[in-house]
Amino acid sequence: MMSPGYKGCSFAFEELYADYYGWLSRWLIYRVGCSEQAADLAQDTFIRVLRRNEAINIREPRAYLITIAKGLIANAYRRQDIERTFLSALQVIPKSVFPSEEEKYQSLETLLGIERCLQQLDEPVRQAFFLFQLDGLSQNEIATRLNISLSTVKRYISKALLLLP
Repeated sequence: MMSPGYKGCSFAFEELYADYYGWLSRWLIYRVGCSEQAADLAQDTFIRVLRRNEAINIREPRAYLITIAKGLIANAYRRQDIERTFLSALQVIPKSVFPSEEEKYQSLETLLGIERCLQQLDEPVRQAFFLFQLDGLSQNEIATRLNISLSTVKRYISKALLLLP
């Protein structure tokens, strides 16, 4: 069943798409500088809207779509940074142990999954986890550095480890 038009504060997906896809695509081209990437991001934006599977009450469709699109742009830039770093790291690997295309893909997807999980953590939790895993600090050293209790450090690290794949 079709919902009332978006001008009445709720919309039918088809109307929203027809009225705003072109506008959103142009807005995205201006932001990302690539028409193909903008088209992908516009489609992803509308997929997010469609997944709600119900009429959405909105007063400002453009602001609503921009909010979703900005999050997708940020995700795309983070992904590009991770891919670039990953490919740079592969350059130092000897050819004799160089991973296959499938292994590279699986490794990159794992890295992206870890990054998505880490983004869900609050900054202090993420910081404690990095100090523990990357810097190799003991839990006591982390507690001292962050000026928090040892039990808080343990809780933070456990929370991070439980979230990771």
